[in-house]
Amino acid sequence: MEKTIVVALGGNAILEKDPTYEAQKAAVERTAKLLVRLVEKGYKVIITHGNGPQVGNLLLQQIAGDSDKTPALPLDSLGAMTQGSIGYWLSNSLAKYLHRAGIHKDVVPVVTQTVVDRNDRAFSRPTKPIGPFYTEEEVDILNLQNPMFVYREDSGRGWRRVVPSPRPVRILEIEGIKSLIDAGQIVIAAGGGGVPVVEQDDELVGVEAVIDKDFTAAKLAEQVHADEFLILTSVGNVYLDFGKPTQREITHIDANALNKLIAKKQFAEGSMLPKVTAAKEFVENVPDGKAIITYLDGLEDFIEHGAGTVITRWPESVPAK
Repeated sequence: MEKTIVVALGGNAILEKDPTYEAQKAAVERTAKLLVRLVEKGYKVIITHGNGPQVGNLLLQQIAGDSDKTPALPLDSLGAMTQGSIGYWLSNSLAKYLHRAGIHKDVVPVVTQTVVDRNDRAFSRPTKPIGPFYTEEEVDILNLQNPMFVYREDSGRGWRRVVPSPRPVRILEIEGIKSLIDAGQIVIAAGGGGVPVVEQDDELVGVEAVIDKDFTAAKLAEQVHADEFLILTSVGNVYLDFGKPTQREITHIDANALNKLIAKKQFAEGSMLPKVTAAKEFVENVPDGKAIITYLDGLEDFIEHGAGTVITRWPESVPAK
């Protein structure tokens, strides 16, 4: 039986240093060529991705062009726009390499809405920085223009707007995604964590928020009951004592042991912590599934040799090195 895998792409899969269209497209081409290997191995593939730099650039363009005639669009719309553009880049590149490999499958990008709880505490405690840096004087003016926006000082570098980062509750289009996978298609979904929406009366309303892409990827993997949840990041393994002389890689770990390491603050916030937390939550909710954290360039090693850090619900026989 074919295994279903959800692949969560890190930012380096789409953007490295050069923010130009040509450079981003080249990064996507390289990523697509590697992802086709999963299809060749018989996986049913669902791809999700980040959009932080892209939505940040789009936000800057919106701010620069804001006027009565061309008012800036809200953040949820910008998220949907970047889902569309990145989905187009990925599907275009994947189609090329699938054709070269003699594989006849469609690649279907789905602009995805992620339902969040309107009572999530994140809405009263915005933490996710977006957009440009401002001086304190500029913030005083901005507060008069948009009193609902929140700005915070960022590590001595200036002030930035911060928005809520609520937890995902469910993927709205999940049944359509399942149908596409069952039909043998490759799906791109929930980019950038999905467009955040809340249930209000009998409708869904977009909100000014950014959902952590790793948590949404885990929710997506849970809702399709994936066999494997693969997080591709910038390092080959999760490490204990990262950056210290005692640093050592973890090859296999179970959810309970990982919980203990999280409690000891072994993983950096905004870096590895959301990834290991998302992986842990996936295996807790899908006990027969497994999560893997590795790097994009190690995808072939993962396919052929199972490289990377494997997270399971229950202990396995291979300990940390």
